[in-house]
Amino acid sequence: MSSNGDQRPPLEGVRVLDFTHIIAGPYCTMMLADMGADVVKIERPNVGDDLRHIGRYPGRAAHDEDYFYTINRRKRSIVLDLTNREDLELVYKLAEKADVAVFNFAPQTVKKLGFAPEELLKRNPSLVYCALSGFGQTGPLRDRLAMDSVVQALSGIMSVTGEPAKAPMSVGAPIADVISGMFGAYAIVCALVEARRSGKGAVIDVSMLESMISVLGPRMGETLQGGKLPDRVGNENPMRVPAGMFEAKDGRYVALISHEQSQWPRFCRAIGHPEWTDDARFATLPQRVENREELHGMIAGVIQTDGSADEWDARFGAERVPCAPVNNYQEALEQDHIRERGLLLAVEHPKSGPIKLVGPPWKSSLPQPPLTPPPLLGADKADVLNEWLGLASS
Repeated sequence: MSSNGDQRPPLEGVRVLDFTHIIAGPYCTMMLADMGADVVKIERPNVGDDLRHIGRYPGRAAHDEDYFYTINRRKRSIVLDLTNREDLELVYKLAEKADVAVFNFAPQTVKKLGFAPEELLKRNPSLVYCALSGFGQTGPLRDRLAMDSVVQALSGIMSVTGEPAKAPMSVGAPIADVISGMFGAYAIVCALVEARRSGKGAVIDVSMLESMISVLGPRMGETLQGGKLPDRVGNENPMRVPAGMFEAKDGRYVALISHEQSQWPRFCRAIGHPEWTDDARFATLPQRVENREELHGMIAGVIQTDGSADEWDARFGAERVPCAPVNNYQEALEQDHIRERGLLLAVEHPKSGPIKLVGPPWKSSLPQPPLTPPPLLGADKADVLNEWLGLASS
């Protein structure tokens, strides 16, 4: 890894073999690529990453791989048949030159293919080996198939998502996949620091289920310390009132919360009812929690009749009370703030032409690697075999 003073991306020179597909593993390796690592995707002949064939939208061409594009920038692709002996030997040679290998196969598949950690570390003792899977490499669930919705169900997050009188709901994005990918990247970078210091590699076992449980936040404390199961409260907050989502005059929704006692008078001024601060039912936070339904009904009536979502956003913002319109994806991307921060990236794809990507969510004084488009299937085999092994493409 480069030092801070030589003006190179921090992971420049780090070679990553990426055997992953779909979301969790590719998100992990994209984070490494965004810091400068040379990430080489090992893909199946003719098929590649399954995500290449999912999520093509109406009006898009057969070669457009819209889902794949979102999490595979700054990578290279080579095609190898892992069941073919010659290709398998190439993988072993590449592993000897790699700094990191990332897998998200089921545990029994890794062993069957000959990629168990002991096999690769025997050939390359300084290798950082990361296995991302639904349930980890050990335990009674280790061989069970996992999808994001299954992990959300088992983690408990569904039990607190949704309306109180209705069925539990999943979160509307593959958060278990993404979170486990983030934890994988974090653990890999830590292991690379140790490998640089001691020359010793590491085996990292990342479970989607454990990743999801680990980010459930303070409400898990109710169960850990008090043995209490958190209630499902929809868009409200179990400990803060007022808090929720309210429909404005223009039909859009706003999310509002008065997080602490000092915000309550400001909330009342913003909503145009300063006299609510004198109402004994709502004088303190515990009293507002006790009278939640009545207060939220009063707020809903005002929000729906007295202004648009943007007007309420401005009024509450002027009083420094947390508030925001509920954006759809397009509205989220078009915010001036997002544009000014440069989160959206544009790159020329060799088949799809100009494509848009959501870039890394951090700003850093460290140099950034060049932005390259998501790779075509197998397009980089000749270059990778030459640069890593000094071989011509076969």
